[in-house]
Amino acid sequence: MDAELSRRKRRVPAWWADAKLGIFIHWVPASVPGFAPTDVEIGDLLTAREPAPLSRIPYSEWYENSLRFPDSPVSAFHRDTYGNRPYAEFADDFVAGLGSWDPDDWARRFAATGARYVVLVTKHHDGWCLWPSAVPNPHRPGWFSERDLVGELATAVRAAGMRFGVYYSGGYDWTFDATPIGSVAAGLEAIPGGDYPGYADRQVRELIDRYQPSLLWNDIAWPAPRAPLEALFSYYFDRVPDGVVNDRWMPTTGVIRAAGHPRLRPLVDGVMRRSAQKSGGLVPPTPPFFQYRTPEFTTFEEIQTTPWECVRGMDHGFGYNRTSTEADHLGHDDLLQSLVDIAATGGNLLLNVGPRGEDATIPDAQLRRLDWMAEFSTTTAAALQGTRPWVRPRATTPEGVEVRFTAHGDRVWAMCWSPSGTMPGSITLPVRSTPTTSVTALDGAMLAAEPAATGLLVATPASDLPIVAIALDHVVAT
Repeated sequence: MDAELSRRKRRVPAWWADAKLGIFIHWVPASVPGFAPTDVEIGDLLTAREPAPLSRIPYSEWYENSLRFPDSPVSAFHRDTYGNRPYAEFADDFVAGLGSWDPDDWARRFAATGARYVVLVTKHHDGWCLWPSAVPNPHRPGWFSERDLVGELATAVRAAGMRFGVYYSGGYDWTFDATPIGSVAAGLEAIPGGDYPGYADRQVRELIDRYQPSLLWNDIAWPAPRAPLEALFSYYFDRVPDGVVNDRWMPTTGVIRAAGHPRLRPLVDGVMRRSAQKSGGLVPPTPPFFQYRTPEFTTFEEIQTTPWECVRGMDHGFGYNRTSTEADHLGHDDLLQSLVDIAATGGNLLLNVGPRGEDATIPDAQLRRLDWMAEFSTTTAAALQGTRPWVRPRATTPEGVEVRFTAHGDRVWAMCWSPSGTMPGSITLPVRSTPTTSVTALDGAMLAAEPAATGLLVATPASDLPIVAIALDHVVAT
């Protein structure tokens, strides 16, 4: 590894650490049928003792893979709805629905949430590209959008004051290898070889040159060994010096491909089950080079020393799922508390939006949650953006109030909510005052505070929001 990559390892630029919230967009031909089962969580599948648990994955963007299992819920839906229609024809419907797409409206909505960056899926596992790539696909010519959706959204996002990033599925491309993926181990065999590593490298370099993305977000793994991957990283940082890369860049070796052999799959799947049970979800393996971790539908209770980003959808998956009900989505308080929990432990939330494929619109249930985030951001952005973890991430007060802490210089933010729904008139925070201590509400109004046996008794400000933010200047932890 060259000196520049070594210097950047596990270090993120300040703009990324300050952000706390980003928006992820899964918008692919699979967004046209928009179907996946909703009766199971990804964490449950990763720990399931069955031959092909991923055949019933709740991710609608995996629609084409799920079709390869005749007994899957997706196959039953497809037969009933589309008969024998080939998956590739959904790209035609996707393109036909672009007439009503307004990238500026998307960007305005995302910016209103307080998000500081947007990551667009430019190519998912089905291999369809959201930009007119000049790199020919040797197995499915013309498998891309003639309209430059990546470029249009990049322009809109930047005009709205946010950073723009690109997601690329380096580990899978089903136009190169259509091996059915029923388990994590089977997925190792499905990482394409042959002419795919060169194809992927050229496409990512094309994305870098055309769009100068602030985030380079790979998925699954990288199909080439370490040396060409490090050359790609050097190419990227030469062109985007303050860029950042995620952790899903594990170089593919002969050992990794061999681990996907049918004879070894039970052993490998057993290891993955134990890992998922320990982590509570999907935590990618650690590659030789990365700058931040991307656990999926997984959070931490303690402060993390490595930068990290919780990646999750608003419902059980990422792509649009027409069967998701209101009950399948994150509730109001759970969504806001999740953001606060993540910030208190040193992470960012990358919250997914899954637009419909037939008309390029964001479903109402998702818009509603973007509005919730926007309302929350207007009052609490100061307690989140630009902050860092404090000496402790959380506490429960003697009054039963949950508290999460962030810090900015000498100011500590205490974000508080009552599981009962009723906030007491005062709470005891686990801090000690100093001669220069002051306690204020978000609007700057002074709050009454006095020492107590177990901390500092603080009057809680009135608020219509479920989370109350209190600014504590010049305090120390008990």
